Amino acid sequence: MINPTLQRMSHLVQSFSVVFLYWFYHQVLMASPGGTSSGSSMFHSSGSSEDLQAAMDEKKRKRMISNRESARRSRLRKQKHLDDLMALANQLRKENSRVLAVLNLTTRHCAAAQAENSVLKAQMMELSSRLESLNEMLDIFNVNSSSSSSFFMGDGLHAIDNSISPLIQSYTTQPIMAAAEHMFHH
Repeated sequence: MINPTLQRMSHLVQSFSVVFLYWFYHQVLMASPGGTSSGSSMFHSSGSSEDLQAAMDEKKRKRMISNRESARRSRLRKQKHLDDLMALANQLRKENSRVLAVLNLTTRHCAAAQAENSVLKAQMMELSSRLESLNEMLDIFNVNSSSSSSFFMGDGLHAIDNSISPLIQSYTTQPIMAAAEHMFHH
């Protein structure tokens, strides 16, 4: 174990050494440029201040050159980034135009399909109505033919059949009226 008194003395000597070196540094290196500092003239060389200033100036000059080069690289990066953004904006404009053209074409196709769907629905309704009318005629014919079967034996059935036949034929050969030309007027 180290003696506490000896340890304190060692610590004092170290502290004193640091203070002395600090003082010495300021006396020798920070002396006034044209003169001498009190008590340090024998340690101060005449060229050390100029050498120190020249070294500082050289360091400052190198830092300035480095800063200029860094600023130039930064400007080049910014310009490249701006050019990339402009190219991307042009590409997006072209893509937007293409998508808009596809959308317009799709909208026209959709409108045409909706118009055709409307025509087909109208035709379906007209055909359903005709079918219903024909079914009603057949029901009437079947009721009449079954209730008076004795009356329609021979030429009687043929006479009714001949009187209904042109009606049914004209009704079934009639054109369907629902068509695109009649549905939409542009």
